[in-house]
Amino acid sequence: MIKSRDQAWELVKKYNQSESLRRHALAVEGTMRALSERFPGSNPDEWGMAGLLHDLDYEMYPDQHCHKAAELLQAEGYDATLIRAVMSHGFGIVTDVRPETDLEKVLYTIDELTGLVTAAALMRPSRSVLDLELKSLKKKYKTPSFAAGVDRSIIETGAGMLGWTLDDVLESTIQAMRTVAAEIGLDGSAAIT
Repeated sequence: MIKSRDQAWELVKKYNQSESLRRHALAVEGTMRALSERFPGSNPDEWGMAGLLHDLDYEMYPDQHCHKAAELLQAEGYDATLIRAVMSHGFGIVTDVRPETDLEKVLYTIDELTGLVTAAALMRPSRSVLDLELKSLKKKYKTPSFAAGVDRSIIETGAGMLGWTLDDVLESTIQAMRTVAAEIGLDGSAAIT
């Protein structure tokens, strides 16, 4: 059974009360949709759905991350391809499901990175991703104490899996997140004046 985006969003809200986790889900969804365009024949809806649902279990079942999501998604009737993508984003951390498809590799690569981009955008006077430049993000990326919870090795491993340079991954993610800047609160509308 094919689930609608609205059904998926209701499921995210059911299992994630945190506004920051909900915004993260939207950021990853938007980034996945935008980056799907780089892969001929990919389905932006499928990519977006994987991004939206990837951390379904993170708030309520942190000790079962990815595994509980797979269980919940299976119970809801989601297909095995989406469930495998969700499992693979935790590769080497909480699962041994190696990303194999382009969708899985991109999800694995950009999950952590969207958090870093968000943190970098929030540090700007504009509080916006719309004016965040690669040079600024690279400076933050190279500072281990900035967004210290972001595992840069995952981003670098993912870039290698994709055959992309780190600069390409960083710039592509900035550009992709701009497509959903308003939905994730990074369009400057909440700038401090």
